[in-house]
Amino acid sequence: MTVRWWTFLVVAAAVAALTFLGARAVDNDYLFFAGYTVLQFVVLATAWNILGGYCGYVNFGTAAFFAIGAYTTVFFHKTYPLPIPVLLVLAAVIGALVGLGTGYLTLRLRGAFFSIATLALAVVLQTLVVNWNYVGGSRGAYVIRPNEIAVIGSYIQYLFLIMLGLTVVSLTVARAVERSWLGYGFATIRDDELAAEASGVPTLKLKLIATAVSGAIMGMAGAPFPYYIGYLEPASAFGLPYAVNSIAMPMIGGTTTWVGPLIGALLLGTLQQVATVTISSAVNLLLVGLLLVGFVIIAPNGIVGLVQPWLRRSKGKKPHGG
Repeated sequence: MTVRWWTFLVVAAAVAALTFLGARAVDNDYLFFAGYTVLQFVVLATAWNILGGYCGYVNFGTAAFFAIGAYTTVFFHKTYPLPIPVLLVLAAVIGALVGLGTGYLTLRLRGAFFSIATLALAVVLQTLVVNWNYVGGSRGAYVIRPNEIAVIGSYIQYLFLIMLGLTVVSLTVARAVERSWLGYGFATIRDDELAAEASGVPTLKLKLIATAVSGAIMGMAGAPFPYYIGYLEPASAFGLPYAVNSIAMPMIGGTTTWVGPLIGALLLGTLQQVATVTISSAVNLLLVGLLLVGFVIIAPNGIVGLVQPWLRRSKGKKPHGG
């Protein structure tokens, strides 16, 4: 029986609520700080996978879309402060529009040419931000958050709750896309784009939808970041870890299904937080590199690819007796 998207949404929301209540029961603010970062990577990995995993177009511009969301918040914080849920919507709209425009200009390129074009986008946007004094330019900008928020309490708990909700939304969207006609169209592009075009599949239209949806989710992931970090500068918004992790996490978890980025992000994100506390944050990218090389050699289809054959064999076994 196929689980409908709204049933999945309800179940995911219930799991998120239990997670939040469990974290509050522990009563340790560091858990919320670390959990926010892990969930942030879940959202980014899921967003990247919509274009990179479902369609097979490797995007190196994750940091650019993340920064779009972050600087949307900085802009409105200085112009007219808005609630974070409103900023999420604005960041999603701007991210989708930039994704649509970028896709229209670059999606006629394929393979490494497309990847290089997305990397160039990040460089161009970073140059613009560095020279835009209103949002802090190269000096950066302070974003002062309140200490507490009504009902919830600590503001970091509020940010954690926001990212939990965004995780539920991104996973629901990814799963709904995967099980819809969009997902089947994306799969034809990933398997053989030329054959898909010859069969009448509107490949450019589908790819533009993928870039818009992916860009919107990445933009939303970046919107709460200035309140989380307190001080935003171009180097932190356009940081290399966002581009590297958003690619490595789906590849480690598995790129052909919505659950792959979730598994990869939870595994790698948690390991990075443990390494940050026990060793140093400087080893995080080294950890990503070692795991990525290991999985490419041992399990090129990721953790999901390792488990799927075993699940098929288990389903195929008939019970004895009777």
